[in-house]
This record gives sequence, structure tokens and C-alpha cells, in this order.
Amino acid sequence: MQISAVSELFHVSPDTLRYYERIGLIPPVHRNRSGIRDYTPGDLAWVSFVLSMRDSGMSIEILTEYVSLCERGDGAGDERKQLLLEQRRLIRENIQIQQDALNRLNEKIAHFEEQVLPGERDLVDYAS
Repeated sequence: MQISAVSELFHVSPDTLRYYERIGLIPPVHRNRSGIRDYTPGDLAWVSFVLSMRDSGMSIEILTEYVSLCERGDGAGDERKQLLLEQRRLIRENIQIQQDALNRLNEKIAHFEEQVLPGERDLVDYAS
């Protein structure tokens, strides 16, 4: 699959895909005889993984480290797992922060509907 199709499939620019490959975020993509990138199912799996980890908030630096550890093989399995465990901890922490913010907004909205709207209705009635 050529880079334009991969770009459309994952909703990222070809420049982003090239950049990720250049910095080692995804391993070198298979190329055809003409030297054109020809993404294999394995390449697509890496792109999918990297994009999902980026969406989770994992930094490029940590992802690059993870890919490098993958290239070292099974001997670096424990280190890879630790990176993933740390990312999971950070995601859980961020979820809690977002949940707290949502709870505060819900309280404000409830207060708004109970206090502010009735008072504004009184103002409208008074002005009529």
C-alpha cells in the first residue's frame, strides 16, 4: 500500500508518516524496487500502534524508545512492559483529572439550572 493510501486510511499526512519513519518512531517501511514506500501489513500494524499511542498522550521520545527496544528483541521485553505500564498509569491519572473536571461542570450546570435560569425568568417577566 502506498503512502497516500496509508495517509487516507489513518487520517494523517504523508509528511507525518515520513517524519515518524525518519525519527525511528516506526521502523523503516518496506520499499518496492523503485524505492517507493510500499506498506506491508506489518508496517500498517506499526503505524496503527504508534498513532494509538500518540492519541493516548505518549510522547514521541517514549515511543521512539519503545520502538528501539522492540528492535532489540525479546531481551528488552521487561523494559518495554515498564514503558507501557507507565503510560497506562498516566492515562488513568488523566482520566481522573478529566472526570473531576466533568463532575465540577455538572455541578455548575445543575446550579445554573436551579438558580440562574429561574432568576432570569423573573427578570424577563418583570420587563414585560
